[in-house]
Amino acid sequence: MKVLFTFYVPSGGVETLNRLRCIALQKHGIEGHLLYLQWGAGQQNIHNIPTYITSDDSEISSLLHEHNYDAIVVISDYFMLERLRSLGYQGPLLFEAQGFGTLEQATATITEAATFLERYCSAVLLPQTSHLIEIFINLCPWLPRFIIPNLLETSSFTHLTTESPPYPAIAWVGRLEANKNWKEFLNISYQLLQIQPNIGIWMFQDANLFDERDRDEFTIMVQQLHLDSVIGYFSNIPHHEMPRYYSMVGDSGGFLLSTSILEGFGYAVAEAMSCKCPVLSTDSDGVRSFITHNTTGKFYPRGNITKAVEEGIEIMRNKPLRHLIRTQGQKHIASHFSPEQYVTSFRQMMNELHVF
Repeated sequence: MKVLFTFYVPSGGVETLNRLRCIALQKHGIEGHLLYLQWGAGQQNIHNIPTYITSDDSEISSLLHEHNYDAIVVISDYFMLERLRSLGYQGPLLFEAQGFGTLEQATATITEAATFLERYCSAVLLPQTSHLIEIFINLCPWLPRFIIPNLLETSSFTHLTTESPPYPAIAWVGRLEANKNWKEFLNISYQLLQIQPNIGIWMFQDANLFDERDRDEFTIMVQQLHLDSVIGYFSNIPHHEMPRYYSMVGDSGGFLLSTSILEGFGYAVAEAMSCKCPVLSTDSDGVRSFITHNTTGKFYPRGNITKAVEEGIEIMRNKPLRHLIRTQGQKHIASHFSPEQYVTSFRQMMNELHVF
């Protein structure tokens, strides 16, 4: 069986998801291919998976005819559904919803997509994320839904013994755009520094992807808060190197701070937890399947800077609680998001779509 997964650009959580599931599916006799419409920095992470970078109709058509895919999963790009049908693809065509930003943005996007979904789509594939599931129930009640939690390869993406920095590191992962809520991250970081001046701020980004207005505002805000000297920037770190960084943050006495407004899944949070890096996060929906407050991680009310700082200080200073969160967080990710569980659910979905 051959399955094609297609998205705009290899970057962020979708790049991680596509790569990990192709590797997992391959071990069970399902060959996964990747199609991206343009180059992205995440391409450096992809090895031994057939990957195509093109937005040319004739090249995509040749790809479809050459491989005769048993199913195609289109991630987020609902225009691609019509495009693939117009190029002659007649097999099962799944639309996968990942991310979509805030609730308002997600609702608007799926409202626009509904006509394309009704005409061209066989089913929708969703992570275990309540707001996305509810939107599809309300706006596309006719469309079959398959809910499969994303996967993480915890046997290799795990805690590593490495030299940690001589200060607690507070890490943030994301793009400079509104849904990642970077302004709140800077404000929390500033307030944490007033209480514990020896912390370091680590920001992990894809420098090729940003909202230009957000980038300009970010530069101004960093200067206003006098954070220039304490922020370390990490751009396009190869994915296989990230366990080392998450482990360093966890071992340093710091934590990952996730300030997102809404997440479809939240790969950075899951990956940090897998590496025993404690997480303080907004209740951004997708991370609810990872975090139980004060057991596997910590929540703070989005917008409440004071509460976020209190929770952050407790993560750093309450050693027994910190140990509990690190160990239970890692165990939770390993037991709930394994590649084997994903493959089993994926095969069941293919069976229901009569692909096998």
